[in-house]
Amino acid sequence: MSQPGYFSDHSMIRRVMSKRAVGLTYGLRALVVGAVHPLLYVGTAEHTTHRMTPYTRLALTGRLFEAVFLGSKDEADRALAFTTNKHVRVRGVLPEDAGVRHPAGTNYSALDPHLMFMTMAFTFDSAEVMYDLLVRTMSDGEREALYQDYVRWGELFGMPVDAAPGSYREFRAYFDGYLASDEVFLTDEARMVGSYLAGQRVPYPQGVPLQQVTSAFYLLVQGSLPPRIRRMYGMHWCVADEVAYRALAHAVRTAHVSVPLVPPVLRGALAGPSAPVYRLISKREHRLVGAGRPSMPDIDPRNRVRRNSA
Repeated sequence: MSQPGYFSDHSMIRRVMSKRAVGLTYGLRALVVGAVHPLLYVGTAEHTTHRMTPYTRLALTGRLFEAVFLGSKDEADRALAFTTNKHVRVRGVLPEDAGVRHPAGTNYSALDPHLMFMTMAFTFDSAEVMYDLLVRTMSDGEREALYQDYVRWGELFGMPVDAAPGSYREFRAYFDGYLASDEVFLTDEARMVGSYLAGQRVPYPQGVPLQQVTSAFYLLVQGSLPPRIRRMYGMHWCVADEVAYRALAHAVRTAHVSVPLVPPVLRGALAGPSAPVYRLISKREHRLVGAGRPSMPDIDPRNRVRRNSA
């Protein structure tokens, strides 16, 4: 990076998000877990041009977020302006009941401070989980620093600072309580889309070695999910899955711990921006759609949630 960004090279957020193992898994996990928040899911789904192409949406979100995490201030400002322009139009009401805490008619807005915080919360939680799992366990001080960086990141996207708990410990108590509460709920569409993003449903066969690579990412994402979230999606998870997940995570973690022993040709795969991989994911989905093969063939566009406005 030739120009300074909003975060220094020594900041925790840059250190964490520059690890490619985190950059390529945290977004999938955040979207899968975040889908249990009906207002966030429906609000996004109702106002995106990529409703039926979830990997393209993931790729776009990943590139925008990465511009702020890792880019210069100019790059970050362009991403922030683009996002703000989109968010001002995201408002509406739930068209149907989404659990006991979200009845039909509940208002949502992308400019709601609490919903901004929840977006930050799902993103931060997934980055923290995947770094601990695939790179190394952070110290208490590093964990607090990463959380405060994410609060600053949320502020850049328009979140009032007082919308977030003041410390990591307060955040963890709130967020863990939220995931265990009756607020979480999966709409039918959220369950279907989340299942695709987590690799529970893979619509079309892939060739070698892409099949092995994507299967590895899916295994890491599924294994990192809280057990309650896996149950909500109806994911089958057995002892063999757990053993394979732990072995794969250990191998990736060992590669990061033993960087000097990793062949030079492979070291570049461990760190750096993930945007090039995001572009490959998006291109593959576009090719499928262009060939008349929908990314998610089990979803009939005619049965999507109805569009609403405030």
